[in-house]
Amino acid sequence: MCSAPTWGVVATIKAPARDTLDFAAHHLDLGAHRVHVYLDAPNPEAEAALRAHPRCRVIVCDDAYWRHRRKGRRPEAHQPRQSLNATHCLNRRPDVDWLAHIDVDEFLWPEVPLPAQLASLPLDCLSARVRPIEALAPDPDDPPPEGVRWFRSCARHKGARAEETAAIYPSFGAHLNGGFLSHVAGKVFVRTGQPGTSLRIHNAFRDKDMDANPPELVATRLCHLHAPNWEDWRARLRYRHAAGAYRRDIKPAGEGALAIHDLLAQIEAEGGETGLRAFFTEVCTATPSLRARLKAHGHLHAIALDLDAKRARHFPDAGRDPGLAIMPPP
Repeated sequence: MCSAPTWGVVATIKAPARDTLDFAAHHLDLGAHRVHVYLDAPNPEAEAALRAHPRCRVIVCDDAYWRHRRKGRRPEAHQPRQSLNATHCLNRRPDVDWLAHIDVDEFLWPEVPLPAQLASLPLDCLSARVRPIEALAPDPDDPPPEGVRWFRSCARHKGARAEETAAIYPSFGAHLNGGFLSHVAGKVFVRTGQPGTSLRIHNAFRDKDMDANPPELVATRLCHLHAPNWEDWRARLRYRHAAGAYRRDIKPAGEGALAIHDLLAQIEAEGGETGLRAFFTEVCTATPSLRARLKAHGHLHAIALDLDAKRARHFPDAGRDPGLAIMPPP
């Protein structure tokens, strides 16, 4: 009888130690055989905790690392650094049958154990996609049950997605892809040990050809904490607008729509901080009215990630470190 396939995750991370260990602990708790972390900036607290765990592997992406990898040329943008690191892990020794390339604010959420889902894929399948759900900020006047966070999903097919988005987000839906501020493409698991394979942010490649239309793991969601609250979203807005999820080269959601870069610039130019706050309240805050509209279309999800308990379970000593959360977010 064949053994169940093993799986793991790889991420390039520049985040507080607490967030880094939350990411690792969650996936260890799910049964990840390996958690590969490429530290994009020095983080001694996270590094020490991860190195002490038998199922974690850590690479510090310092000058020596990039001299060896790229003859001293560290890519300026974080997206190519992520892709290069993920491909490095894939082709080096991932120690798993399947490897998922995800980010520190993304958490796999399977309804069926992942080994069973991966075992059901065809033998010639190179990669499999996991679709995201995006976190909503809690409404201070109507918070979720203790420990629970609300998430939104969207329709997979573009026509239904556009129609539903316009109904769910009346003021801004025409310019948003599924109502999401970040990606709707999701991330992929890739089968390891395949010659000529590489990874990008959202896709796997074989011999420079993208693995087109991979099957989807429909029993797994990718919980994305892209905008968990107003303060976090506002603090990251400038960077994301210049070089991240809202950068200029992100395409519009559809014909006649403003690109997210232009939409946010227009909102701020016309309404300033008040306009941005109104946008965040309508689109990203789990108000009763937004929850009702999402629920009516089958796109409201209540999930308890329980990250504190998982971090304490897998990294018990780290919780006593007074320096755990001193590193500022990127």
